[in-house]
Amino acid sequence: MRTSDIRSRFLDHFAERGHTVVPSAPLPTPDPTLLFVNAGMVPFKPYFTGEAAPLWERTTSVQKCVRTLDIEEVGRTTRHGSFFQMNGNFSFGDYFKEEAIAYAWELSTSPQADGGYGLAPDKIWITVHHSDTESRGIWRRVAGLPDERIVERGDEDNFWSMGVPGPCGPCSELYYDRGPEFGLEGGPAIDEDRYMEFWNLVFMQYERGEGPGKSGYPIRGELPRRNIDTGMGLERMATLLQGVDNLYEIDETRPILDRAAALAGIRYGADTQADVRLRVVADHVRTALMLLGDGTAPGNEGRGYVLRRILRRAVRSMRQLGYRDPALRELLPIARDCMAPSYPEIAEAFPRITGQAYGEEDIFRATLKQGTTVLDTAVTKVKAEGGRSLPGAQAFLLHDTYGFPIDLTLEMAAEQGVEVDREGFTALMNAQRERARADARARKSGSVVDTSELRSVLDANGPTDWVAWEALTTESRVLAVLGTEGALQVARTGDIATVVLDRSPFYAESGGQDSDAGILSGASVEGEVLDVQRPLPGLVVHQVRITAGELAVGDAVHAAVDPDWRLGARQAHSGTHVLHAALREILGPAALQAGSYNRPGYLRLDFPWRGGLSSTVRSEVEEAANRALRRDLPVGVRWMPLPEAKELGALALFDETYGEKVRVVEIGGAWSRELCGGTHVEHASQIGTVALTSEGSVGAGMRRLEAAVGIEGFAYLARERDLVARIAEQLGAPRTELSEKIASLLDRLKAVDRENARLKQQATTTRAAELADAATDANGVQVVTTTAVGGSADDARALALAIRNRLPAHVPGAVAVGTEDGVLVLTLNKTAREAGLHASQLVKQLLDGRGGGSAELAQGGGLELDGIADVLTTLPAVIATR
Repeated sequence: MRTSDIRSRFLDHFAERGHTVVPSAPLPTPDPTLLFVNAGMVPFKPYFTGEAAPLWERTTSVQKCVRTLDIEEVGRTTRHGSFFQMNGNFSFGDYFKEEAIAYAWELSTSPQADGGYGLAPDKIWITVHHSDTESRGIWRRVAGLPDERIVERGDEDNFWSMGVPGPCGPCSELYYDRGPEFGLEGGPAIDEDRYMEFWNLVFMQYERGEGPGKSGYPIRGELPRRNIDTGMGLERMATLLQGVDNLYEIDETRPILDRAAALAGIRYGADTQADVRLRVVADHVRTALMLLGDGTAPGNEGRGYVLRRILRRAVRSMRQLGYRDPALRELLPIARDCMAPSYPEIAEAFPRITGQAYGEEDIFRATLKQGTTVLDTAVTKVKAEGGRSLPGAQAFLLHDTYGFPIDLTLEMAAEQGVEVDREGFTALMNAQRERARADARARKSGSVVDTSELRSVLDANGPTDWVAWEALTTESRVLAVLGTEGALQVARTGDIATVVLDRSPFYAESGGQDSDAGILSGASVEGEVLDVQRPLPGLVVHQVRITAGELAVGDAVHAAVDPDWRLGARQAHSGTHVLHAALREILGPAALQAGSYNRPGYLRLDFPWRGGLSSTVRSEVEEAANRALRRDLPVGVRWMPLPEAKELGALALFDETYGEKVRVVEIGGAWSRELCGGTHVEHASQIGTVALTSEGSVGAGMRRLEAAVGIEGFAYLARERDLVARIAEQLGAPRTELSEKIASLLDRLKAVDRENARLKQQATTTRAAELADAATDANGVQVVTTTAVGGSADDARALALAIRNRLPAHVPGAVAVGTEDGVLVLTLNKTAREAGLHASQLVKQLLDGRGGGSAELAQGGGLELDGIADVLTTLPAVIATR
């Protein structure tokens, strides 16, 4: 049975039993505690925690998941995969244990001809929590299982919680006995390779308190609404039903593995180490495909780093198997064909996916070549010095300068029998991150509030009455005033506080749009709104600087958005949609927005593309955008169910979470149709203008467009016009001939530079000959000392080498040249080195350790000109005494 069929049978089974089928959420999740969805229940977490009211009483989904904590185990075990799919059915206060157990048993054991999976009932084992006698009784009654196949286990295995205070409860797991060839007899407590877990039923019925780990925390009592959260591993069920040894051999991964083996010219199953690498390739290529498909782009932080690491591990594993050519071009199309039956959008997005993936591989191949050389040199040095650990500074250099991830350094160093000073590396990384955080704090300062305080406000008052789409002002009441240490009695003049209102007209930063600016005013207070955020679903909070008076809980205030700010924000956000549509019109559908930011007067848009855009293409994109403005395309907003919006072709941002109904913003109907929660103009002409200001790279296969919008766009164009006019006046040429005039001037400048370089080289050669002829003898060594007046360190080096080359080769020779900047360059000919002189040692002796280099050429500095003169004077005596 194909994996796509296993998937559809699951959804059909629960749809027939009254469950709403919900599509998988994108892998990137807005949950601040996670980078990616790592379990089937994550999209429903707000319903389980009470942060939001459930949209359904019962639902079912097949959720895409990524877990990378066990990435080192990928390929080594039969159970670890970085990407997997979790089939789940959920009840929010509707049914409970009896129905959940019956549904799972029925689907697992019903004949395949009747829509089930056809697992043999006598091979299924069950685990329950040792306290859950109710579930044990249900399993006996529903499935007729004997006691010996219902195993009691403790908190570590069969009691579930999120790891923090909140819902928890016992769980019951289903295992399948794969037979004695897979391990020991005795049930899942004895061998979980032979007895493979394929389904976990979580019975959320309690609320837990504070406490570490998976046990030892207090149970506060029963939940007001008992919930069901189940997860059936799709890959594990496919492993069972397809009769293969492990999840790497199912129909969605085995073709990738086989193609990798064919490229490498090896046979899967012939060599244990090669098999591990083939499984890594199969897993990682599929994972990368799905991450790229959901909008994650390779990068150096967060989600982007996870993707980059996975892509690079796949590429390097192919190189370790002996395949040196680009591998992703061969493997990604296979992965696409495997996954498209379940996720047809992967095929549609494949041009965009490959653009990013192939670009990342090309960069990594160059990085691998350069970084490997640096690493090998460093490892050789460590071994030569009798060490066993690569310094943390060296690992950081590889990461920071050559783009070598630390995990790759660890792997490659270990392969050569060398450890890495991980603590030293981490200290340097933390210092770098702290500098970045300090820069971020300097750019946007303000108070930081614990979300637990805000949750209490939300629980006590309900969600904010948010009217940013309809109004610029509201009469509001202050529900909370919070500082960094918690609730404040009052905020006074000069304070910056987090303020919660019962009603707000301010747009909270989201969807790439910056937050509104404005004021709060009341009988005894005036405050400037600096920032607006939505830290919890339904709750809008305002960062406010009190400019006069005092603000306290219960105060009535007038909340007013700065109308000019809002107009600029609307122009910029609509301008982003227009630019996105224009980009796709010119470049095609692969140029799909991968990130954006807009504020009054400015927008930026990131999109996947290999190579920069020519000036002609940039002009075409800008023209297409402004043509839409001149046509005054209408801007409309509609609410509709998500499936209907997708059917219309509305574009969705990958890092946004959408409810059952979505807001669709259209500009010119189908020309620009996107899911969006931002504020917009009413007609395209109100944007004013879109003036592209820059286009450049922001990573492998990712480009960024920046533009000025509205009045700022006109101001930018006016500055450009004035600049052109001044240049034309200075050059005495018509504007239409400026390009040719400037090109002619540049050609003349280059010719002058070449002539100057020739004359400089000629002068150096002449002076070198004169100085070499005037060399002095220091105990048999010909010594020349001089100063490169007005020259740089490069000039001093060139002069020193020219003099050395003029000295007799059969006589030891030493040349030292100083600069006005206090730099000393010293070089020795081969005969001097053979006589025991060492340039680096001489420089360190002359400059009290401030310098270094090689035996042939060394350099140091830090002296004034008169100090350099003294050093040059002492060189012959130093050489004579050595």
